[in-house]
Amino acid sequence: MDQFKYVYFLGIGGIGMSALARWFRVNGYEVAGYDKTPTALTDVLQAEGMAVHFTEDVDQIPAHFRAHPAQTLVVYTPAVPKHHAEYVYLTENNFTIQKRSQVLGLLAGRMKTVAVAGTHGKTTTSSMVAHILRNAGVNCAAFLGGITQNYGTNFLLNEPAEDLSKVVCVVEADEFDRSFLTLYPQLAIVTSTDADHLDIYGDKDAVLHSFGAFVSQIDAGGVFFQKEGLSLAGQTKAEVRGYSLHGGLYHSENLRIEKARFVFDLVYPGGVVPDIRMMVPGFHNIENAIAAGAVALTLGLSPEAIRDGLSTYRGVKRRFEYILDTEEAILIDDYAHHPEEVKAFLSSVKALYPDREITAIFQPHLFTRTRDFADEFAESLSLADHVHLLDIYPARELPIEGVTSELILRNVQSKTANLCTKAELAGVVRETKSPAVVVTIGAGDIDQMLPVLKDSLLASK
Repeated sequence: MDQFKYVYFLGIGGIGMSALARWFRVNGYEVAGYDKTPTALTDVLQAEGMAVHFTEDVDQIPAHFRAHPAQTLVVYTPAVPKHHAEYVYLTENNFTIQKRSQVLGLLAGRMKTVAVAGTHGKTTTSSMVAHILRNAGVNCAAFLGGITQNYGTNFLLNEPAEDLSKVVCVVEADEFDRSFLTLYPQLAIVTSTDADHLDIYGDKDAVLHSFGAFVSQIDAGGVFFQKEGLSLAGQTKAEVRGYSLHGGLYHSENLRIEKARFVFDLVYPGGVVPDIRMMVPGFHNIENAIAAGAVALTLGLSPEAIRDGLSTYRGVKRRFEYILDTEEAILIDDYAHHPEEVKAFLSSVKALYPDREITAIFQPHLFTRTRDFADEFAESLSLADHVHLLDIYPARELPIEGVTSELILRNVQSKTANLCTKAELAGVVRETKSPAVVVTIGAGDIDQMLPVLKDSLLASK
């Protein structure tokens, strides 16, 4: 790392890429980058002094970066195609080119790393760990996959330290493209290993094999926190500790809902952390909090610090995020894009509002995921009373013949279910029964409709 003065990002606006870009900027490197479209994240990067452009154009790479390939590190995301003009130029001119995951592995390897993996739950759990530590005054850095409500960022910078090995680095360990295999953590959590990203892996066995490889890389003197029911313990040399909502070394007791808040006691091998009152709802979030608390206790934090950290944790953007909360209308947005995530989210909404009808607006994410899990999505969405399905958000994929939201719709068992367009959504929410509970679900761009939906609900109730 010492040979580089400049860092250039291909895909700088991604949630993980932007965190790395900010780390390099804060630590004295000059940073620039390309992304396909401007976003709120790229606005922040530009405001912090980074040169960001949105046209595929070699000439827009800063001239002094191009003039000094030996001093310029290029970080790219696999979402950038190999025929991208800038990628081709940088490759042909012998720049050092690394995936984001490789660079993150290099940085994390210099610190005491807590890695949080799982096909769902990893963003919330890793941000919970980071907040507990930061709230308790622990010197830590964090590279997260979502914008935390507490800090307004996906990146926490550590205080300068002569010995970086004493700094705790919290990393969201992403299984997509096997990125997490660049990490060699001292502590690790695996929240789930459901089949996902089958466009990358092919089948569930390949997913499990990849998670097995990940846990084999945990330091032999470290600790692996495994959700009860997973079968990865035999693939690591680290100490294995189980957790779950109701069982394992770490679990909850006295779980209840008080004034629309989840409250529970965290049971751990040395005792109990009583009366943790969560600001973020959801049974799945209680389980995430148990895992985060287990890590923090293992790092030596007190039960009081655990309770205070979890009780003041405000969540992540687009994870059970309340957009509107009045007596007449509730609007909640969630990033869920896997059937198990949808099931966990809707189950928690129903527990919070047992006497109200739930209207769910779902935007499927990826043609391959819709094809592979259409029946499972239909079963999970059937927990809602009324379901409205948008077109599939393609993200990185081209359409697949015969794969549409209709595949899901045909098996939804709700009171009502239909296909709709974004233009029809305002009318949909105006017709919801009062007091209304409307939820938007999906990892695409459905969140861009939230201001319109909020205004429609306010005008009609």
